[in-house]
Amino acid sequence: MQAEPWAIPDPDYQPEFYADIPVKRLLAWIVDSVLIMGAVLLILPFTAFVGLFFLPLMFLLIGFAYRWMTLSGGSATLGMRLMAVEMRDGYGQRFDTATAFLHTLGYTVSLAFPILQIISIVMMLMGPRAQGLTDNVLGTVAINRRAGM
Repeated sequence: MQAEPWAIPDPDYQPEFYADIPVKRLLAWIVDSVLIMGAVLLILPFTAFVGLFFLPLMFLLIGFAYRWMTLSGGSATLGMRLMAVEMRDGYGQRFDTATAFLHTLGYTVSLAFPILQIISIVMMLMGPRAQGLTDNVLGTVAINRRAGM
């Protein structure tokens, strides 16, 4: 059963869902980046260190897989879970595999073009729902997870 499009919390009536989201997303991003780097460093010896020549590509691919799997598995990366943040689609539902893939793809594209990343950060800081560029395109939001969820 799908919820109505207005099922995502309204920032005017439920601001607690969006409180401190930009800061929490930054901290989650740092945690996720450290975890991804750890995975890259663990995998590197298994490539006989040839992976050093492709380090940025390895980081990109492992990061993409990590984000896609964690977002589709629980609607939050491990960093987001640590910060008590979760992603929801425009209907207030947790991410399915397709939405997680599209969100990860949008994030990856924004990393490739620094101007898009800057626009996304400004949008998170200025918007009432703290949505980045990819969030706006997909109609998704990052919210504070309710206690007990």
